[in-house]
Amino acid sequence: MKKTILAIFIIALVAAFFIFDLQHWLTLQSLKQSLGQLESHISERPVWTGLLFMLFYIVVTALSLPGAAIMTLAAGAMFGLLWGTVMVSFASTIGATLAFLVSRFLLKDWVQNKFGNRLKTINDGIERDGGFYLFTLRLVPVFPFFVINLAMGLTLIRTWTFYWVSQVGMLAGTIVYVNAGTQLAQLDSLRGIMSFELLASFALLGIFPLLAKKILALVQRRRVYKSWHKPRKFDRNMVVIGAGAAGLVSSYIGATVKAKVTLVEASKMGGDCLNYGCVPSKALIRSAKLAHQVRNGDKYGLDKTDARFSFRQIMQRVHNIIAEVEPHDSVERYTALGVEVLEGYATIKDPWHVEIKLNNGGIKTLSTRSIIVATGARPLVPSLPGIEQVGYVTSDTVWENFAKRDDAPKRLLILGGGPIGCELSQAFARLGSEVTQVERYSRILGKEDSEVAELAEKALFDSGVNVLTGHEAIRFEIDSGEKVAVLKQTTGKEKRIVFDEMLVALGRTSRLEGYGLEALGIDSNGTINTNEFLQTIYPNIYTAGDVAGPFQFTHTAAHQAWYASVNALFGQFKKFKVDYRVIPWTTFIDPEVARVGINEQEAKDRNIAYEVTRYNLDDLDRAIADSGAHGFIKVLTSPGKDNILGVTIVSEHAGDLLAEFVLAMKHGLGLNKILGTIHTYPTWSEANKYAAGEWKRAHAPVWAFKLLARFFSWQRGGKKA
Repeated sequence: MKKTILAIFIIALVAAFFIFDLQHWLTLQSLKQSLGQLESHISERPVWTGLLFMLFYIVVTALSLPGAAIMTLAAGAMFGLLWGTVMVSFASTIGATLAFLVSRFLLKDWVQNKFGNRLKTINDGIERDGGFYLFTLRLVPVFPFFVINLAMGLTLIRTWTFYWVSQVGMLAGTIVYVNAGTQLAQLDSLRGIMSFELLASFALLGIFPLLAKKILALVQRRRVYKSWHKPRKFDRNMVVIGAGAAGLVSSYIGATVKAKVTLVEASKMGGDCLNYGCVPSKALIRSAKLAHQVRNGDKYGLDKTDARFSFRQIMQRVHNIIAEVEPHDSVERYTALGVEVLEGYATIKDPWHVEIKLNNGGIKTLSTRSIIVATGARPLVPSLPGIEQVGYVTSDTVWENFAKRDDAPKRLLILGGGPIGCELSQAFARLGSEVTQVERYSRILGKEDSEVAELAEKALFDSGVNVLTGHEAIRFEIDSGEKVAVLKQTTGKEKRIVFDEMLVALGRTSRLEGYGLEALGIDSNGTINTNEFLQTIYPNIYTAGDVAGPFQFTHTAAHQAWYASVNALFGQFKKFKVDYRVIPWTTFIDPEVARVGINEQEAKDRNIAYEVTRYNLDDLDRAIADSGAHGFIKVLTSPGKDNILGVTIVSEHAGDLLAEFVLAMKHGLGLNKILGTIHTYPTWSEANKYAAGEWKRAHAPVWAFKLLARFFSWQRGGKKA
């Protein structure tokens, strides 16, 4: 009710302003004609005239009425440069703040509730640097100030911040206009203000944001570094901590541009992906898939038979593949590339010094201009009663712990329904384990659309996995010599599962401890807090990879490494904001689940308008030939347009099929471009073209086809004649 009354009152005031033609008084001609009378009032009652002028200025600004520029000129003409500037500075800021508050009162809640998810980036930016953004806008007169007032009211910026930043930011422009007003008698129009001197002033105003940004960065830099002594010379241009994907790419880039780079790794070169994650898991998945295909040979016209294999040999193959890939990430290779590789444990002692406790027992301390923290992540293990007693493996330790087994674990319990849990559940089930997979939520692959999760669960079930969704492990016991997991169901009932081995796949947590981050005051919240340039609170200390978030993929680690290393080495000249607009990922179950951009679930959560185009792969010739005619491609586009918002593919080779859509999204290509591209027949990639064709068919101009039908009908009649 209060909002309605206020809105009606404001509308009435604005309407009255135009109905009674009050804008007539806020023109340059009217001001010049009234100048003598106004000066008379000032000489008789200077204080009252000044207060009334300020009040009128506040009302005009608060109601976002035209005329503020004329009134600023009037202030200079009536009160001179000093007092005119003081009066306009306070009146304009008070009026702007009132407009800001009205906008916030009437519309902010509605806007934030309706578009909150879409505004998240803006809200985060305003919370972090809102004052600076506002200051920049205030310095550049090309932005209408009344629009800034109303728009800022819809954000989360604090009122006091808005007030004082506005007063400071508008001061330069106020002085320019008030000064012009002191020469009002010589002005014939507002264009007369634009003298060479004024244009030069505005040119300077245009570079004020850059200067202000530099000054602000310098102040912040001095504040954060005040407790530390910066060396005059440095041993290295860059020290990289961690030799996973992010660390390897960072050091490679540094060496390529001839910087002196040291890479420090306490354990194995190649990090998690080579030794514990991507490489070994995909090797295991391939063996498991082949075993599954042999068992189902009749599907391919072969005899159906048991797949006979040695689990020990399969695990040996996994380690052989790791060894085959290992030279790509080896100490020898990176040394040859020009990187100094030190095997040891690094601790950041201050923003420019890193101490390395070498694995051979020595200690080495290096001074460096920049540091990149790329320490990766480790499996998350819950602190549940009895878990240490029954024992467990993780996605890191399973490869060593199961390497010498002749057979896969008979009864394998896997905790977690995310990508890692699903991939390993299916693989071990296909290799002979009786797998029970436990997921606390109502479905597996919770970030995917519900239909995708259902298809994934069916695929696991068909492979022999017993998927228990809506179940949460609460404790573990040894009962009559057997290991037992006690699960709590969503109904509150308990369920007991007997198992031989347990694999914990509940996600991964960043490696943050022991590197000196805490002592330096570098904040973290699951991952290290950084800005858009991947800088920590210390501008010369960067981070990349799993420890930086928000994604935990090898390809995003390498992606971040480019930004971190380039900014670290060349940031004094130019820094680049890390680009997360197009991030693909794949869950390597069979069939694969691949995605880029948003899916339907996210579009609904974020109130993003979309259309769905779907192509079912049971229609694809190559899929039929490969006996893999199942799954689909689902493309989200803006309503009526072919621009791609997101793609989900459930299919064999889905991760490979996704690449074309990733390229299209990255470079702003729509479905029409994919449709117009020749795809080899018969290949799986044709599915992308057919998906684009489905969109085209749905958006075909019906009226045009009707006209064509009439034309050809007429043409046939003409031929007969």
